[in-house]
Amino acid sequence: MAIELYKHNEQAYLSALSLMNETGKAAVIHPTGTGKSYIAFKLAEQHTNAQIVWLSPSEYIFKTQLESLKRSNPDLELRNIKFITYSKLTLLSQQDIEELKCDFIILDEFHRCGAEKWGEGVQRLLAAYPNAKILGLSATNVRYLDNCRDMADELFDGNIASEITLGEAIVRGILPAPKYVTSVYSYQKELAKYEARVKSISEKPLRDANQKYLDALRRALENADGLSDIFAKHIENKNGKYIVFCANLEHLKEMQNSAKDWFAKIDKIPKMYTAYCDDPTTSKEFADFQADNSEHLKLLFCIDMFNEGIHLPNIDGVILFRPTVSPIIYKQQIGRALCTGSGKTPLIFDIVNNFDNLYSISSLKEEMLTAANFRFGGEGINVVENFKIYDEVRECREIFDALQTSLSAGWQQHYAAAKQYFEQNGNLNVPNKYKTKDGLSLGSWLTTQRRVRSGQVPGNLDNDRIKMLDEIGMIWQPENSWEIRYAKACEYLKQHGDVNIPQSYKTDDGIWLGKWLYEQKRICNKEKSGRMTAEQKQKISVLANSR
Repeated sequence: MAIELYKHNEQAYLSALSLMNETGKAAVIHPTGTGKSYIAFKLAEQHTNAQIVWLSPSEYIFKTQLESLKRSNPDLELRNIKFITYSKLTLLSQQDIEELKCDFIILDEFHRCGAEKWGEGVQRLLAAYPNAKILGLSATNVRYLDNCRDMADELFDGNIASEITLGEAIVRGILPAPKYVTSVYSYQKELAKYEARVKSISEKPLRDANQKYLDALRRALENADGLSDIFAKHIENKNGKYIVFCANLEHLKEMQNSAKDWFAKIDKIPKMYTAYCDDPTTSKEFADFQADNSEHLKLLFCIDMFNEGIHLPNIDGVILFRPTVSPIIYKQQIGRALCTGSGKTPLIFDIVNNFDNLYSISSLKEEMLTAANFRFGGEGINVVENFKIYDEVRECREIFDALQTSLSAGWQQHYAAAKQYFEQNGNLNVPNKYKTKDGLSLGSWLTTQRRVRSGQVPGNLDNDRIKMLDEIGMIWQPENSWEIRYAKACEYLKQHGDVNIPQSYKTDDGIWLGKWLYEQKRICNKEKSGRMTAEQKQKISVLANSR
């Protein structure tokens, strides 16, 4: 029996064929769970005389894709596909590559080709077969943690045959709308981080205002339902199967140790399985999980195993115990609960330990609204309205918003003072004890920004704020400050013919140059302890003996 594609995949396949005939390359960007691997299988089925090299991040991904194909098309055999992992490709010699003799190249999860070593292997293959047609498949074309590189542009020159966002797929009915539950866990460390931020505020009125929000947030978190109550409230299928995503092995073990307490109101002895790439027992664990039809709750704890490319049938939902994570992985993980044609209403628990991550679902809902309002003229808006989000920490989130706004207001107030200083003085060489006329400790605040950026103290200093400070001459590194003072001393030498600078001498921009040079000489002469590089000592020695 021939492969029958879902309508959205059939349209993508025909568009990809057309683009490959015109340009030699085409990318398909469809969410996890929509069956996009079948597009490549259809290509192989309809081009039996062509040799196809199929590249993928892992053998396990390709194995599960073949198993899925076998279930739907048990009599179909595709003998024209040569499967290679991206990792193995990097190890192939030029002769090995030339022996592949490929007519088509499939780049599965093509956003992964942006990795340095894997990308080099792919480029060697593409260079060896300039006439081969290239088909790319991925849930995303953007590498968010790699300067937002667009791999559809880099690999396919922007030739996108079909692009469907996760939100659009839900609105169109390609994927089912989930029941989505948000909450937090292990919030103590997060609270401690904000306590340190509030404590570091030097101005008492600002510090007291933020402390009120912080105290209210702590009370709200303490009064919120615990995870055991939240799971008991929302898990209706008491013997269902759930994938539990963890950050790393230590995190996984921590979550498993807590699981019996968290799920005790559903099942006092839940069946727990473990799957991660470096574990030799993973295949058996996964097979046992799939085969388990017991009356117990079944939990598969995993790390980086089912983020991409793997179809998991008969899953009732996913539980995301996640610290900060990229948008790609977030959507891949919730996509594990969503599957074209499943007929279920999947359950997603988004349990975060980072207040900032409580807003991830907003991006998905925004995608859904965009699809309904702009792409389909309002059709499908009922899907958006029926998309249930159960916010178990709504009060906490609202208080956190107020705290963030309050903390940000303090930052903006100090930044305005720094900008004014820069406009008046032409630099940001602010003495550490300098205060504005309004009493703001500007020098101390600038020092704190440096320490936040270097990771010495907690704080909220994102790229936008760094850029704002750069625009007004922020000096981030102490060595830059040293070089500025050294340059001032050289300028003094040029003007006066010597560097006999009185310790009371201060430059027009507020640098106590005489005192600084005196201290540098003492360090050079070992009269005082201090940190100076050999190069700096040499510069001071030459400068001190100049006439």
